[in-house]
Amino acid sequence: MPKPEFLETFENPYPDREYSISMECPEFTSLCPLGGVESDAAELRQLAGGAPDFGTILIDYVPDRLCLELKSLKLYLWSFRNDGIFYERAVNRILDDLAAACTPRWMEVTGDFNIRGGIKSVITASVEAHQANPRTGSKRRARS
Repeated sequence: MPKPEFLETFENPYPDREYSISMECPEFTSLCPLGGVESDAAELRQLAGGAPDFGTILIDYVPDRLCLELKSLKLYLWSFRNDGIFYERAVNRILDDLAAACTPRWMEVTGDFNIRGGIKSVITASVEAHQANPRTGSKRRARS
């Protein structure tokens, strides 16, 4: 399972200024949750969740009091590597975990996944400072 406890933050050096932070992880990896490896090769059976999925995770946010620490973000994103998870769930889980860690004024997470079976998927999810966070119950307003 993803490990949000890896996430660390630091104090925003400019909490009174609205500015954006953008990060890109071009090496995101997880496993297909359906176990669709169609082979009897012993080494492929070790992929319990299925074949690997690859993509780029883009994170854009406007910090409030806290900013995300990059090394901890890398370790958190790496924690998805052995999980069978649908793209939609991965992107929304990343958004929930990051927003809970740093409580941004606004945040958007995009998963731009490599082509699989001839189909390209791009999933985007966002929160604004007043929408309810399902994990903590804190109120946040949805961005329209």
